[in-house]
Amino acid sequence: MSAVEPSLDELLEEEKRVRNPLVPVGALMTAGVLTAGLISFRQGNSRLGQMLMRARVVVQGATVALMVGTAYYYGDNPWKSKQTE
Repeated sequence: MSAVEPSLDELLEEEKRVRNPLVPVGALMTAGVLTAGLISFRQGNSRLGQMLMRARVVVQGATVALMVGTAYYYGDNPWKSKQTE
């Protein structure tokens, strides 16, 4: 049972970004909420900062769910060996 390691080119194909445009949006939203939460903590507003950290977890979970869902939908498995036709 040998796994075929995917090359970097296969993992970063343009086709994957086109099929799944919401993942980069989710990643940017996660980074934005994280930054806002850290700024709130630094300014001393721990209640808002805590709420933003919880929102970050929700946004991050949604992003991961999108990645897994679209990979399942399209049947992507980079470690599965490609069969020649």
